[in-house]
Amino acid sequence: MKTRTLLWFVAPSVALMLVFIALPLASVFWQSFFVTRTLFQEVTVESCQPGFLTQTCTTELRSQPILRDGKPVTERVFVGWENYRLVMRPDALVAAFSPGGGGWADVRQIDFWRALRFTLTFTLVTLPLVIGLGLVIALALNTAIASLRGPIIFVSLLPFIITPVVGALSIRWLFIGDGILTAALRWLTGENVIMFAQGWTIEVLLLTYRVWHVAPFAFIVFYAALQTVNQDTLESAVVDGASRFERLRYVILPHLAPFMVFVALIHLMDAYRVFDEIVGFSAQAHHISLQWLTYSLLMPDGSGSRAIGRASASSMLTMIGIVALLIPLLVRTWRDHHQKG
Repeated sequence: MKTRTLLWFVAPSVALMLVFIALPLASVFWQSFFVTRTLFQEVTVESCQPGFLTQTCTTELRSQPILRDGKPVTERVFVGWENYRLVMRPDALVAAFSPGGGGWADVRQIDFWRALRFTLTFTLVTLPLVIGLGLVIALALNTAIASLRGPIIFVSLLPFIITPVVGALSIRWLFIGDGILTAALRWLTGENVIMFAQGWTIEVLLLTYRVWHVAPFAFIVFYAALQTVNQDTLESAVVDGASRFERLRYVILPHLAPFMVFVALIHLMDAYRVFDEIVGFSAQAHHISLQWLTYSLLMPDGSGSRAIGRASASSMLTMIGIVALLIPLLVRTWRDHHQKG
C-alpha cells in the first residue's frame, strides 16, 4: 500500500482521536494547574426586630458572592502543583508515618490514598481471577459436545451483556434488607447477616461481581483463540505420549499467551476506572475509587462551586496510574512483536 493511500485511510481516525482524546486530555492537564473560585464582597446588612415602643436594629457585615446577570462571578488563578498537593496531601502522609502518627489508620482517612488502595486491590485481585475463570470455561467448552456449546455460550455471556450499574443494583437487592440471599443466609445461620454494614463484606461483593461480570469477555476471547491452535502440533504431542496437562502447558498456554496479554490490557484499563460498581452497591461510605473521587470533586459545594482544578488533578493521577500498570504489558508486547519481526 502506498504511503499516501495509507494516510488517507488513517487520517479520519487520527483526526477523531485528536479532537475527542488528545485535546480534552490536554485541557484537563491545563486546568489542573488552576483554581476557579467565586468572588465575594462584604456587604452591610441591617436587620430590625419589633420592640415595645421602637424597633431594635442591628447591622452586620456579610460575605455574599458578586453577581453578574444573576450568576456568581468567578476567577481563575494559576496555582501550579497546588491542586496535586491538595489531592495527594503528602504532608498528612508523612505525618501518618512519623513518630506519634497513626500509620495506615491515618492514611485511610485521606481520600486519595484510600481510593488508590481500593482501586489497586480491585484491579490486581480481579485480574488473575478473570483470566483464570475465563480460561477454565473456554477449555471446558472446547471439550464439550457440539450440541451443548451454543447454550453454554449463551448462558456464559449473559453477565457481560448486562449493564454494569443494572447488574450491581440487582446483586445489591439480593442482599440488602429482606433480599432473597439475605433471607437464605438468615435461614441457614439463624442470624441476621447484614452484608452492607461492614467494609470487608462490601469489598468481597464488589470483587466477586467484577469477576462474574468480566470473566465472560475473557472466556469468549480464549475460546476463539482455542479454535486456532495448531491441531498437527497437538496430535504430535499425543503421539509422543504427552499428558493432557503437558499439552496444556507446552502447546495451548503458549499459544494463548498473546491473548492473555490482550485481556489483561483491557481489564487493567477498565478496572482501574471502576465507578459503576461503587454507585450500584452504594459503597462510597466504606470504599471509594479514584474515578469516584474525581466525580465527588466535581459535585458543587454549598456555595455552588466545583473543585474543577482538583478534579482535573485527580483525573491526571488516575491516567498516570493506568499508564504505569500498562507499561510492563506493552513492553512485553513490543518485545514479542520485535522478536517475531
